[in-house]
Amino acid sequence: MTFSPEPIAVRFDADNFWVDLEDGRTLGIPLAWFPRLLNGTAELREKFFLSPDGIHWEELDEDISIAGLLAGRGDQILARKAAA
Repeated sequence: MTFSPEPIAVRFDADNFWVDLEDGRTLGIPLAWFPRLLNGTAELREKFFLSPDGIHWEELDEDISIAGLLAGRGDQILARKAAA
């Protein structure tokens, strides 16, 4: 069983989003890793909810796991398309 710390806050700048974790770490993730977020409006990016496992944007159809971010993984659908 893998343990991932829970997200406690998310914020955005022009190129990245920042995720504060319960263990005190802050992750900086390029928006380019997640095209749905990159192409979404600032208003839609702010409409997320946190779960113990990740961050979810219903209107953008995006779900990002903390375990994936910690492993350095971006959008897996995009990665599969690029590999095909």
